[in-house]
Amino acid sequence: MMPQHMILSMKWLQRICWRWLWLGLKLLLFMTVFVLLVGPEWPAFGDPAYQLQTIVQQRGFNFSAWLGAAYAAKAEGVLAQEEMFVAEDEQRAIVLGYLELIAEANRLEREIARVYTDASVADPAAETAVLQTTLEETRANITQQQTLAEAIVQDQVAAILAEEGFTLGGATWPPVLMQMTPLPSLLIVSPRDRIERVEGVSLVPGLDAAVWDEMETAVLSTLNQSALVVPIGGLGTYPAMITETSSINWLVEVTAHEWTHHWLNLRPLGYNYLTSNELRTINETVASLVDVEVGGRVIARFYPDFVPPEAEPEKEEEETAVSSDPPPFDFRVEMAATRIQTDELLARGEIKAAEMYMEARRRVFVANGYQIRKLNQAYFAFYGAYADQPGATGSNPIGPLLRQLRGQSSSLRTFLDAVAPITSLADLQQLVEQNSTE
Repeated sequence: MMPQHMILSMKWLQRICWRWLWLGLKLLLFMTVFVLLVGPEWPAFGDPAYQLQTIVQQRGFNFSAWLGAAYAAKAEGVLAQEEMFVAEDEQRAIVLGYLELIAEANRLEREIARVYTDASVADPAAETAVLQTTLEETRANITQQQTLAEAIVQDQVAAILAEEGFTLGGATWPPVLMQMTPLPSLLIVSPRDRIERVEGVSLVPGLDAAVWDEMETAVLSTLNQSALVVPIGGLGTYPAMITETSSINWLVEVTAHEWTHHWLNLRPLGYNYLTSNELRTINETVASLVDVEVGGRVIARFYPDFVPPEAEPEKEEEETAVSSDPPPFDFRVEMAATRIQTDELLARGEIKAAEMYMEARRRVFVANGYQIRKLNQAYFAFYGAYADQPGATGSNPIGPLLRQLRGQSSSLRTFLDAVAPITSLADLQQLVEQNSTE
């Protein structure tokens, strides 16, 4: 017979177990009621975000998979640190040789595509067999050299940034990290009655223009919003994603651009990036100003043969020959005028007139050699965020204000320290005004 104290202990344990089970059931019941009362309808067919994801379907970019592979590659490069044992002249040769391989791969891919689009070629696979083999060998060499070439470029950009004081414990902070890779394209969505980026969805690389147009049309018909899929040259993940290029000038500028986003992400201007279009434009314009300055110094230091020629000074007016030829088509001036007129039409509520005007202007740009696939509110919502130069930004004051502030700053570090706390256009205007009076 079981002792009395053991029977009492078992009953006590049973009560404890039932109590915890009951608490668990109540918690489950509470969570169910909470979801039913507070959560969205299921399925949320009326939710624009849900509808947008339905349009995108399985064509969204998988950042987790990409980042996993990128971290593994960068960890391998950091552990190896091959660039530390290579002389500066040899480093330069390695990077330029790597970029030449990319140029050759691009040339081979274009030649193969040309054969496949030639209706007179009966067997394009046989016709391009040698080209395909050469392309595979070239791509294998690119993969083999990529980690070292990228590490060298990272160190070169980091060296200039360190000279500007962006260091922690003697090393550039945050570390410059990037990887050249096929980039996702970006589906930009804007309301039709104003120019404002309200959505941006990353899409898998390799989608053709027909698929882009299908999604843009679906957004217009389903959500009554303007949409445009745009290619991008870089993305501020960490490591940064940079599209494959054979241009050393472009590569170092984009590397510096994305590093600037990494630096800003630790400060108000960066972590408030998505809170307003004004802050997004300030952020991107700051990064654009930094990339030109740092990129130029990297080229001058490590690749002097690639320093762009200086623009010839304009001649005095009396020395300028009189010509009856029309002035050359200036893309930035014409695009700025287009944006200003579009803003005026939208402000008056003339949406159809604005869209007809943009299409007419698009044809003008195409006639002058600029292959703009679609010019709409979403186009300006994306490209208008880069206000370092006149153009799609129109009459937006952010670009001129930031250029003025950079001129007022004694160094690049001083400039970035000044803009880092900005959380509004008013902050920027006040900062420039204060500097002007000092």
